[in-house]
Amino acid sequence: MTPVRHMSYPDRPRYTRHGLGRILMTLLSATGLLIFFAAAMAEGVKPVPKRGACPPGYSTSGAYCVPREKAKQAIEKQGACPAGYHTSGNYCVGGDRARDAVPKIGACPPGYQTNGSYCLKRR
Repeated sequence: MTPVRHMSYPDRPRYTRHGLGRILMTLLSATGLLIFFAAAMAEGVKPVPKRGACPPGYSTSGAYCVPREKAKQAIEKQGACPAGYHTSGNYCVGGDRARDAVPKIGACPPGYQTNGSYCLKRR
C-alpha cells in the first residue's frame, strides 16, 4: 500500500496559531499608534516650522520644532499673539486655557472667529 500524500498549496497562506497571533499583535500595535497620534492631533500640539530658537517644551528635529511630552500649543508669531497666548521668540505659546488658533487668511473657517491676525476656535 502506498502512503497518501497531501497536496501542498504554496500560494495559500498558512495561518498557524503563532502566525495568526503575530498578525493580531501587529494590528493591535498599529491601532494603538493610530489612537495615540489621533489624540495628540486632537489636543492641537503639533510640530511647527523652526524659525530661530524653538519655543519652550519643543526640541529641534530638522527644519521643525517638535513638541515634547507636556508642551503647550505653539504657533508662528504674526503680529500680536491671539488671546490666551504669549510671545516666546518667533512663536506664540498657548496658556492652559488657550483655544486652537490658526493664522488668518481671508475669512476664518467655520467654527473659528477673528482675533487680530489669527482665527480662534469658538468655545
